[in-house]
Amino acid sequence: MGDYDEDTAFLGQTGPYFWTTFFLLNTVFVSTGFNGLYIVFVGAAPKHRCLVPDVNLTAEWAEAIIPLAVVDGAEVQSQCSRYRLDVVRNLSAGGFAPGRDVNLTDLQQERCLDGWHYSKDVYPSNIVTEWDLVCDDQWKVPFASSTLFVGYLFGSLISGHLSDRYGRKKVVFISLAAQCLSVLLQSFSQSWRMFCVMFLFVGASQISIYISAFVLGTEILSKTMRVLFTTLGAFLFYCIGYMTLPWIAYGIRDWRTLLAVLSMTAVAYVPLWWFIPESPRWLVTQGRLEEAEAIVRDAARKNKVEAPPVIFKVCEGLSPSRTYSMLDVLKSKNIRCITLMCLVLWMAINIGYFGLSLNTSNLSGDPFMNCFLSAAAEVPAYVVSTWLLRSCPRKGLLSSFLVIGGGVLLLIQFIPNTLQYIALALEMIGKFGFTMAFSIVYIYTAELYPTVIRNAGMGMCSSAARIGSITAPYVIYLGTYNKALPYILMGSLTIASSVVNVFLPETLNRDLPETVEQMQECQCCAMAPKRVNR
Repeated sequence: MGDYDEDTAFLGQTGPYFWTTFFLLNTVFVSTGFNGLYIVFVGAAPKHRCLVPDVNLTAEWAEAIIPLAVVDGAEVQSQCSRYRLDVVRNLSAGGFAPGRDVNLTDLQQERCLDGWHYSKDVYPSNIVTEWDLVCDDQWKVPFASSTLFVGYLFGSLISGHLSDRYGRKKVVFISLAAQCLSVLLQSFSQSWRMFCVMFLFVGASQISIYISAFVLGTEILSKTMRVLFTTLGAFLFYCIGYMTLPWIAYGIRDWRTLLAVLSMTAVAYVPLWWFIPESPRWLVTQGRLEEAEAIVRDAARKNKVEAPPVIFKVCEGLSPSRTYSMLDVLKSKNIRCITLMCLVLWMAINIGYFGLSLNTSNLSGDPFMNCFLSAAAEVPAYVVSTWLLRSCPRKGLLSSFLVIGGGVLLLIQFIPNTLQYIALALEMIGKFGFTMAFSIVYIYTAELYPTVIRNAGMGMCSSAARIGSITAPYVIYLGTYNKALPYILMGSLTIASSVVNVFLPETLNRDLPETVEQMQECQCCAMAPKRVNR
């Protein structure tokens, strides 16, 4: 087998075939933008206080039965306790007035034994209000969120292997169907445990869609379109879904209806099966040359160019029937070195990104608008990364924006509470840096691995990213002991990862490697890697 890019050079760099495939594949990423992130609204805790049953309390005692607590310097009603109901009832019946006849600080308190009263101003119904996931059970909401990331972890590992063995296209559409079914079943959850189990499947199917579609586009598009797809395309369409979510959630406040509607959006992707082709590059590695040629000839017809009589040639020395697994990613010392450094990069970027995202989500204001602005803040980063990746070295770009993101994490801890606008500006700069790093590391990693193990390699790196995202909430939790500790840990890890990145080989203007042997030619610890002759 010859070089795929050389064999298909007659197709050109653009044309109707490439543009059609580009837009059809990108529409798949819209679904990943709003499926999974709905936990922001479904798991939001509205204002609440202990429910007080009707026991003929006076108006004064009905108001005073909820103790006051100081939160962030302001006095608010306690959300998890009340004064003992039997004591308050006797005092009310005896004609005593709270604060005048009775010192409230002397009264004993008790938990919310009769449940809670929730504000329905923003969230008429969600999993928090339905299953009382507050106070002693408030840990169940972040735990539910973590099951999504655990699903990402398993999906990253499984989808890479299945996609490399059975094809990119099949895994994309099977994962779409699985995501639709999982979200639909989740909308019928009768308990928090069922919700978490289904969320795991949502995460596994969602990341399978993203990775497989990302690799499919990387392999099927030309060099010029590949950069556009893996930066402005995939990420921007994901962001479109992300920005659409808050408006759907704003219009549908009931969480079960919201999930059912989101699940049904997958039906719109069914016709794409007949328009999105399998990766010819993958088919060639499997020895299925006739199928690959049929797809390439159809592309030539749509691009109005003439295809040669024989497109792909089989050369001796390559067994087209050989299959590869994740073990091949770790067999060679050189590939193992590259893989380990990629794992560090993906984990550090996710910890920093989700660390800033968790902090941003605590801002006051309308939650739907905050979600929209958080998504919109990523758009400039995707546009800029698309422009820079056309001509700038990947290593230099990635290291630069890792330093920006990590530097912000180290600096933001020193901003006093009186300068919230400066802190907010730094958070947006940090999110810009980590979003840039996200878009760069995806295409960088895809360009490092050869076709035969690309999806397996991307799956392993995505698994490391999921470990980072699972870890991020617990790193933030360290702030309860020392406010500066999470920022120091995340910032230091990000800066360290920028140093690790320096030792990876450069991929700018290089052909995508097809075989493991071609990847081994790139020295992972060389500052000036050897270029592949074209």
